[in-house]
Amino acid sequence: MSRTEGAEDVEGIFLAWLARFGDALECHAVNEVVDLFDAEGYWKDILAFTWSYRTFGGKEAIAEAVKATVAEARPSRVRAAEGRTPPRLVRRSTRSVIEAYFDFDTAIGGGTGFVRLLYDPGDPREPRAWILLTTLQELTGFEERIGARRPTGLRYSRNFSGENWLDERRKSRELADGSADVLVVGAGQAGLTLGARLVQLGVRTLLVEKNERVGDNWRNRYHSLTLHNEVWANSLPYLPFPETWPAFVPKDKLAGWLEGYAEFMELDVWTSTEFLDARYDPAARTWTARLRRGDGAVREVRAIHLVLATGGTSSVPRRPALPGLADFAGTVLHSSEFRSGVAYAGRKALVIGTGNSGHDVAQDLHANGAQVTIMQRSPTCVVSLVPSGTLVYAVYSEGPPADDVDLVTAAIPFPVLRNTYQWLTKKTCELDRELLDGLRRVGFRLDFGPDDTGFHMLFLRRGGGYYINVGCSELIAAGEIGFVHADDYDRFAESGLLMKDGEPRPFDLVVLATGYENQQDGIRRMLGDEVADKVGPVWGFDQNYIMRNMWQRTAQENFWITGGSLLDCRMYSRFLALQIKADLAGISRAEADLPSTSYDAGGVRS
Repeated sequence: MSRTEGAEDVEGIFLAWLARFGDALECHAVNEVVDLFDAEGYWKDILAFTWSYRTFGGKEAIAEAVKATVAEARPSRVRAAEGRTPPRLVRRSTRSVIEAYFDFDTAIGGGTGFVRLLYDPGDPREPRAWILLTTLQELTGFEERIGARRPTGLRYSRNFSGENWLDERRKSRELADGSADVLVVGAGQAGLTLGARLVQLGVRTLLVEKNERVGDNWRNRYHSLTLHNEVWANSLPYLPFPETWPAFVPKDKLAGWLEGYAEFMELDVWTSTEFLDARYDPAARTWTARLRRGDGAVREVRAIHLVLATGGTSSVPRRPALPGLADFAGTVLHSSEFRSGVAYAGRKALVIGTGNSGHDVAQDLHANGAQVTIMQRSPTCVVSLVPSGTLVYAVYSEGPPADDVDLVTAAIPFPVLRNTYQWLTKKTCELDRELLDGLRRVGFRLDFGPDDTGFHMLFLRRGGGYYINVGCSELIAAGEIGFVHADDYDRFAESGLLMKDGEPRPFDLVVLATGYENQQDGIRRMLGDEVADKVGPVWGFDQNYIMRNMWQRTAQENFWITGGSLLDCRMYSRFLALQIKADLAGISRAEADLPSTSYDAGGVRS
């Protein structure tokens, strides 16, 4: 995305537009607000006006939304944002736009907005908003205890007979009274980022983690794993990664960072603790959870809010009922149980599944001397790690801080996102032509989504169905890793596969890289059928173009779900923490009774 020429008065153009926009908002002048949008403009709001995630497309829908929310939100003091990236003229989706940030106040807090103004060199003084995002960033009276609001620490230096900082930390972690404001199940990146946000808002938060150490959710995965997106997209709130870190972070390095993050952010985490179950008392609006500690003792903990922070999928492996697999005499592992291929040198291994995990396990086994075959059960989207896989996150490498870029990515409405991903997918297919042709020659079935939007849209819609290639595709294309379609085998036998043409294929090991059950099934195991049925499926776009039941109220009172990539966790943990804090403070608002503008598969308003 290149910077455009003639940007000398970009700031002045933006400030003039912002002054008109701010005046119209504060006067509740709906028509004047809407007139500052392009006819095909979008307004996306996160909590600031609608107390939810909503997207409105076109002047009519924007007018209705402003009219319905502006009186209660009471926006004021609309002003250029302090400490943000200055206004700049750039190219986005073949358009010249001015990108800029602004701050504003509402009835309950402070917000930050982001706007893309369409720039016409022939008439630069009358820009219209193409994309506008408004977000709630803080609650008045309950601001984060950071920067100028940070604790002084003087009471520790003057306290010679009472408890010091370490004494207080130990006491807090013990949770002697068995009560917390929030109980978070899971201390991976989702739980830790939310916990860090809540602690800075003064919310008493306990995190429980079934593993022995924080970071084990990464540490215990297969030996060769690294992140598949670059470090500048993945930093955590308050504590960015060091500039010395590699662009692609190894799993054990990330695991150590997460463990340190829990300590540095002063989070109360109980490791080696299994969440058994919980019941909700609607009269008291309180959860009572049973937790089994590492010593076997079961403790009850009461909390007002319960957060499931184990991701969009459950931690329960999906083990499909494959014909005859019970008769197989060799070793059967789910990919979550696979650590390294060292023990399988010289042996025959079958990996079932062609997503990221399947390819990585197959490549690990091959590198350690195993004779590997990979089985494809359904068509798969394949992109190279570099350059194709990184293009989705390219905006994070442009220079602005990650917090600023998060607002850019959060602002993109579904139709624009869809069009952008279609353009990117077309480009990546051109860049990866040789790689993809090699796969096609061996019969590998490729799929780029029902609307050719590629791997990242598959992640958002399904949580899988793609592979970011780090070398396994070349091995398959060259025949160094064998390839077979699921359609071509009849059943498993004691010694391995029996193909439909009668050919036996012996194996010593079968690895099921078949993913995990939906988080709704995880909820069912933890909280029972009633709660799981009430909440419904998790992940994939909902009617407001946000992930279903993620980072927002669910149908079960005081129950929340968080997860996703490190980028998702950093960005959405702020909004989830604000919703929980507002509820605890008694200032939470009802969601606006306004549906997001809906779009058909082609991105057209319906």
